[in-house]
Amino acid sequence: MSVNRIKTVRHGTGKVRSAKGRSLLIIGLTAVLILVMVLSLLVGERSIPATDVWQIIQGRLGGPDSVIIMDGRLPRTLAGILAGAALGLSGALIQGLTRNPLADPGILGINAGAGFAVVLGITFYHAGTLPEYLLFAFAGTLLSAVLVYLIGTLGSPRINPVRLTLAGVAVGAVLLGVSTGISLLDPLVFDKIRFWQAGTLDIRALSPVLTVAPFVIIGCLLALGLGRGLNAITMGEDLALALGTRLRLIQALALLAITLLCGSATALAGPIAFIGLMIPHVARWLVGPDYNWILLLTLLLTPVLLLLADIIGRVIVPGELRVSIVTAFIGAPVLIALVRNKHQVGSL
Repeated sequence: MSVNRIKTVRHGTGKVRSAKGRSLLIIGLTAVLILVMVLSLLVGERSIPATDVWQIIQGRLGGPDSVIIMDGRLPRTLAGILAGAALGLSGALIQGLTRNPLADPGILGINAGAGFAVVLGITFYHAGTLPEYLLFAFAGTLLSAVLVYLIGTLGSPRINPVRLTLAGVAVGAVLLGVSTGISLLDPLVFDKIRFWQAGTLDIRALSPVLTVAPFVIIGCLLALGLGRGLNAITMGEDLALALGTRLRLIQALALLAITLLCGSATALAGPIAFIGLMIPHVARWLVGPDYNWILLLTLLLTPVLLLLADIIGRVIVPGELRVSIVTAFIGAPVLIALVRNKHQVGSL
């Protein structure tokens, strides 16, 4: 059975099996991502011609339209790309690391750690700007990830996926409860934190995007380099060790990448559910269980979905419907389908 599993990982069981077909798929998804980026710049309450948008980006055209593009749509488009790639890759890494196909970035308590740190920053240090939220949220993700890692490896020479998952759920529940209690005691803190916790791409400046961009890029590069190691882990730790995989190193690097990616995305856009759960499954359905391809497709597919959800939120109701609400409407049925589909859940 192990030999069959190795062959499955190498050759794949997805809809697109050949290397040429997968390469064409990557090219096609790249073109789709570029198209969605353009739509994100064009679509909104005020329609702006594509030629004007191009001139505004080049700095050749000013006026009200320039403010809309440079201070509104361009930052939120870039935020959607960064947050989407980060959430998708972190979800794929968590599913591979824990061998849990229903895992998402919130399962390790990272989102709760970010929220807890932001609440502390607002309450005790009077944080009120987005850069300050970014600082506290990222520190919270680092601390919560380290805490979960220490609990998950306590008394064991290597990580137990079940123990790691349970540790993440427990730490996340405690931090969420404390955060809620603190925020409810102070109406001003609650008013500030509820906007961030709603999950949105409504970023009105480039500075927050530029702040998290280096962390997301490093995390993406690190994640894309872990495909081979995740393939070994999904076959079981004993077989991975027998194949010469440096298991502890792969797990530590995966946790570092998850911290960078999920922490940055959560700090920038707030907690956005289901994104990290859905897209790795779509990628696995397309190209099979090989994580080298799953991670690459996830890197392209997740920003597409997040930007489309943001565009839908802009036009579906007067004003704006937050992107986290749109993704929840999409993700909830997908989660139910995954839970009911025993073959899909057991195929990781």
